[in-house]
Amino acid sequence: MNTQRSSARIRQVAGAALVVTALMTTAACGGGGGKGGEGSGKPGKGAGFNAATAAVANASTKKGGTLKFIGKQDFDSTDPTRQYYGFTWDLARFYSRQLVSYAPKPGAAGAELVPDLAKANGKISNGGKTYTYELRDGITWQDGSPITSKDIKYGIERVWADKVLPGGPIYLQKALDPKKEYKGPYEDKDPEKLGLKAIQTPDDKTIVFNLATPNVDFEQMLAMPAGSPVKREKDTGAKYQLMPFSSGPYKFESYTPKQGAVLVRNDKWKKESDPIRPALPDKVTITVNTNLEAIDKLLMKGDYDIDMNGTGMTQAGRTEALKKYKDNLDNIQTSFTRYVDFTPVAPMNNVHCRKAVMYATDYKSLQDVRGGEEAGGPLATNMLPTTIKGSDDYDPYGVKTRAGKPDVAKAKEELKLCNKPDGFSTVVSARSNNPGEKETAEALQQALSKVNIKLEVDTIDGAESSSITGSPDQVKKRGYGMIMTGWGPDFPTGQGFSQPLIDGRFITPNGNYNGSETNDPKINKLFDDALKATDPAKAAEYYKGINHATADIAAQMPFLYEKNFSWRSSRVTNVYSSVAFNGRFDYVSLGVVK
Repeated sequence: MNTQRSSARIRQVAGAALVVTALMTTAACGGGGGKGGEGSGKPGKGAGFNAATAAVANASTKKGGTLKFIGKQDFDSTDPTRQYYGFTWDLARFYSRQLVSYAPKPGAAGAELVPDLAKANGKISNGGKTYTYELRDGITWQDGSPITSKDIKYGIERVWADKVLPGGPIYLQKALDPKKEYKGPYEDKDPEKLGLKAIQTPDDKTIVFNLATPNVDFEQMLAMPAGSPVKREKDTGAKYQLMPFSSGPYKFESYTPKQGAVLVRNDKWKKESDPIRPALPDKVTITVNTNLEAIDKLLMKGDYDIDMNGTGMTQAGRTEALKKYKDNLDNIQTSFTRYVDFTPVAPMNNVHCRKAVMYATDYKSLQDVRGGEEAGGPLATNMLPTTIKGSDDYDPYGVKTRAGKPDVAKAKEELKLCNKPDGFSTVVSARSNNPGEKETAEALQQALSKVNIKLEVDTIDGAESSSITGSPDQVKKRGYGMIMTGWGPDFPTGQGFSQPLIDGRFITPNGNYNGSETNDPKINKLFDDALKATDPAKAAEYYKGINHATADIAAQMPFLYEKNFSWRSSRVTNVYSSVAFNGRFDYVSLGVVK
């Protein structure tokens, strides 16, 4: 892109950040403007600015109607085994259940693990290595057949089949079979395809897990969609994502990748067997629209209720919404860190070249492009978000000391140390359908040009990122030295945030999130030590050490602890932000006014 045009655009967006700040001041005073949309979804005034950030907005038990989601990015997969995007985990609560799941409560209370398919949380024995569960009565598949312990075991075994089902989290495999001796159900010689020895099913109502070593976060792993049951007779392997078989209150009526889906009531689901899901709407529709500005307009018009991706409105959309419809907005501090992953593609495999980028970056301009501190979030000095125990204000590159501005002199010193005194060239990937990501990459491009680091911006479809930036081979083939991305904890501990990003044993050929491909024995051991710690405060010290060690080698460049403005229509009920979903609304609790 032409440098002059790029610079003009960045100045324009930075100016918009000041507008948002001014509008926020007005909004905080509770001024007017909460009229809702003017389309088919307009029932009246919104519940109030920030009404869903710490409490339930528009509480109701009324059933019926159609809940309408829209988003710029499709599911990464509808197959629970393969899901790794936060919003897909949120949406999966409609059609998949686990032994334990998150409490339907606002704020930090939503992180509580409560029984779901199981009658109670796990009975722990054998020094923390054995977890035993008894299943509830009345839990059924969408065809009315009972969900059994064998269905849960089979569903979890699919995590091992990463050649057929790549992309999902591998925590369960690491906890139960760290040497990966089991080959997955598709290569299983057992007649019932239940050959994983670490899971026992003594009868249809009992399931027992035997961990290789104790892991205090094991139930957090079971609460992921990867812990969902799958009925073996309905498993179609890689095609299962086209029509998953429901264990929850809704089932798929249709799904067209990159277009949308329709979920309708599962009439075989019994409310008395499910303490978590109220199942208020009659139907849930999901529409994919890659035009970000159009999505905001359709939400404000009232044609849709919620942005399913939960990444916030565009700069233009939030400015208009704050002026006209602020009672429909929540300014949410998420658990996401926005950052740049440095890959092993030369010259980014040199720590001094990475540090040169960190000193040359104008963090403030990146913040401004994303809407300033209110709309984008506070500057990040290290990776760990404040919701994780072990987080602190560690700032080895002086980001706050220099108020987010570049330190050109230090950047040039680091360029000399990496034998690139005249600069270098590399490529950064950015998702075209992630709000502000391309513009943030362009702001980074502009800042780095001042020390003669030439950065090419290559845009990709976010729905395909697990097979592009998540593939080390593709990253090398495309010459990506940097990956513009973001991450929220898989569960609210240091393990749930940091391990997929920096533990070398989590590097995979597809669906890889350790973009730097860091495999440092000292860091890996710190994870092992943390997992052995039964005292959360002691574990937090290990996670702090991991975070500091990661910063010291400049494996990643965090720049924001993300905030965003999320829209809720005036007709949607039971809206609340949940820590369990990194600040997004808990979708399964939502209802609508017909």
